[in-house]
Amino acid sequence: MIDWLETLTANEKEAFLTFCKKHSSPIQMYLYARFLGFTGNITDCDQWQQATFKKQNLQQILEIEVGNMREDVEKLRQAIDVGMVKQDNGTARIAMLQKELRGAIKQIQDERYLMDKQGLILAGADRALREILLIFRDDPIEGPLQDAIMAVWTKILAEES
Repeated sequence: MIDWLETLTANEKEAFLTFCKKHSSPIQMYLYARFLGFTGNITDCDQWQQATFKKQNLQQILEIEVGNMREDVEKLRQAIDVGMVKQDNGTARIAMLQKELRGAIKQIQDERYLMDKQGLILAGADRALREILLIFRDDPIEGPLQDAIMAVWTKILAEES
């Protein structure tokens, strides 16, 4: 991956690195790299990203938090059952915790949906733009067409980010 980065123009390299800093999806990073001519695989991109950009896995942190909230609800139910917490107070607390739990679960689902949607859009754009380049290979308009395709790709990334 490092060798491939050296083959990019300064603008392409800067745009790619900026994209990688903002996004945590190795699939999206791979699609962008592939668009720029990378011939490696997703694993190469993922390993390079993890070594280069130390990022917290916010999805995993949120999932751990959901697990902790579930445990809190169960402990509160047990405390109500043994009489440590009054029934009416405990019920109100459980309702509040369950509402918070549902909100966290919805947030996880929304983030997964958004990442899937972005990945599908980028994959479709990558395929379409590559096919256009193949059709016009060795044609006099190939150079300007590549510039136009890079502009379209950049616009798609900006809209989906």
